[in-house]
Amino acid sequence: MAVQVAVCGPRDATVDERDVAHRIGQLLAERGAVVICGGGSGVMAAVVAGAQSRRGVVVAIRPGDGRPGDGRAGAADDLTAVVVTNMGEARNAVVVWSADAVIVVGGSWGTLSELALAMRRGGVPVVSVGGWRVVDVDGHEIPGIAHVTTPEEAVRLACPAS
Repeated sequence: MAVQVAVCGPRDATVDERDVAHRIGQLLAERGAVVICGGGSGVMAAVVAGAQSRRGVVVAIRPGDGRPGDGRAGAADDLTAVVVTNMGEARNAVVVWSADAVIVVGGSWGTLSELALAMRRGGVPVVSVGGWRVVDVDGHEIPGIAHVTTPEEAVRLACPAS
């Protein structure tokens, strides 16, 4: 079975965040990994486009909570499959629990929730490119998140055996 990598990031992403996500999508597809994401705009649309440019497989986990655009109709173009959860933001848990590794690009509140869920889950690589740095009450960085600066580093850590 192919490695499944969740790529999480803000829908209101910067140009740099979209560029990083696009390259991550390309690299994951080249390694034969299945990309899992929220299927919306910003980082999500960029990782989809990157993976599809290399004929990769991308599965979107959509909120589907009854708001316009939250089902299949609001999903990014060129997805391989869309799973509509009817769970709203709780779908973030489905994204994280479906993955063998989690890559976070940039940061937003939704992205922070996915990062926290991945850390709480444990046992899977959690990699951040320009994303949240979580510190304890004394200001010490919480261990377990691999902070990297390039898409290549992120994919190498997320898919070490491939």
